[in-house]
Amino acid sequence: MALNSTTGMTRRGLLGAFAAAALTSAPTFANAAGFLRGAGDIRRIKMYSGRTGERIDMIYWIEGEYIADAVKEVNYFMRDWRTNDVVKMDLRTVDIMAAAHNLLDVNEPYMLLSGYRSPKTNAMLRSRSGGVAKNSLHMRGQAADLRLSSRSVGQMAKAAAVCRGGGVGRYSGSNFVHMDCGTVRTWGG
Repeated sequence: MALNSTTGMTRRGLLGAFAAAALTSAPTFANAAGFLRGAGDIRRIKMYSGRTGERIDMIYWIEGEYIADAVKEVNYFMRDWRTNDVVKMDLRTVDIMAAAHNLLDVNEPYMLLSGYRSPKTNAMLRSRSGGVAKNSLHMRGQAADLRLSSRSVGQMAKAAAVCRGGGVGRYSGSNFVHMDCGTVRTWGG
């Protein structure tokens, strides 16, 4: 959607320019209080999807405020790619992901394996694997399965667990970490 046809500036371009300016001018405090220690005053999420080929590098929160258009893009990116269903992701999960990524001190984006899952998709995956919960938090938009090629499952899980914001599952055999905003707990190996 073009904002100004004479300049060719798109809404996405404008958000990107705003995000770049915010990154260079706003301070980031690594000693933020609470479970988001490491997230700072600017929260940014970087992901790509091997399933859809899409990428996102988005500042979605600045100085205590979520950026509505950025959050919509995050929700769309984390949709159930099998059914194309989009839900409002629980931003506590996105905050945990951003804080863990910041603690890992990497520039590489997460590879998103699974964000939101429709009940239909969850049932199909459950029929194929014993590791899929019947009442998965993925179906509530409260979980994500993520991978980084530059960090081990153990390193990722440790960073997420330090946030103490929800569940952290280690899936070393499948090379991914589950992060959610449910009850604080850990599992897997």
